[in-house]
Amino acid sequence: MAAKRLMSGIRPTGPLHVGNYVGALRQWASLQSDYECFYVVVDWHALMSEYKTPAEVGKHVYTVLAELMACGITPERSTLIRQSDVPEHLELMMILGNLMSLGRLQRCPTYKEQLRELASKEVTNYTFLGYPVLQAADILVYRGEVVPVGEDQLPHLEITRELARKFNALYGDLFPEPQPLLERVARLPGLDGRKMSKSYGNAVYLADPPEEIRRKVMSALTDTKRARRADPGHPDECNLYPYYKALFPETAAALRSDCEESRLGCVDCKKRLSGLLVEFLEPIRRKREALLSDRSRLDEVLKEGAEKARSVAGGTMRAVRGQMGLF
Repeated sequence: MAAKRLMSGIRPTGPLHVGNYVGALRQWASLQSDYECFYVVVDWHALMSEYKTPAEVGKHVYTVLAELMACGITPERSTLIRQSDVPEHLELMMILGNLMSLGRLQRCPTYKEQLRELASKEVTNYTFLGYPVLQAADILVYRGEVVPVGEDQLPHLEITRELARKFNALYGDLFPEPQPLLERVARLPGLDGRKMSKSYGNAVYLADPPEEIRRKVMSALTDTKRARRADPGHPDECNLYPYYKALFPETAAALRSDCEESRLGCVDCKKRLSGLLVEFLEPIRRKREALLSDRSRLDEVLKEGAEKARSVAGGTMRAVRGQMGLF
């Protein structure tokens, strides 16, 4: 039996951080064994909010591609694609946009939330509102059957499923209704306790050198209820304990006990975590640097990905036009 086709994408708005690794990249790498994976660096999506600095988006395509590969997501096991290399994404978006009402898009639960988060970017634009339609086209143009998502992304995937059903009902069965592959992972908070975000400056990046990792972790917020070193700690309310659980589970159990019984202070906990992060991230950082130093290799990966992607997407669009009777 052929492996099911899996599709997911990531926006090249800047370098990736450990939250991206925990929330997506390590799952993407492991899924390569079980699925036919299409991973897309979605630069058109990035322009939704970064339209004032498009050259930065172009630059970060290579940054993100190198970081994906450094984390084990390789062209030998997956199809790696730059979204703008495959114009069929936009062609299908145009067709699907006819099947989606403005009211439905405005009722999407993440719409107003993202408007607030990106308020400084001035994203009250057409492309931001239509983000879920382009996302649907990203998936359906490859006839993706499985999409790895977090629970907060389920509303967007449901729009994709709705559009697949509407197209099939109007023009005949063509698209599968993609199924969610729920990523049951802990989300890492930012070092200051807020959501991890480039705009907040509270993230540890995959590219950070050891001294920067140590500096960031040593300045991080920890257990606000622990006033003195001798006081019992509260790991579940500490900002750094989720890092142990997500990345170093073999250390987390012992650390919990040491913290709760006052054998480990917050400063020592930070030193331990910074050391573990340095050791863990250094191989990724070195692979990333090596890849970014060989631009021709990255261009080759994008060229190969585009050729395969356009072969699949072109077949989908020929079928779409045929079933619609366009030409």
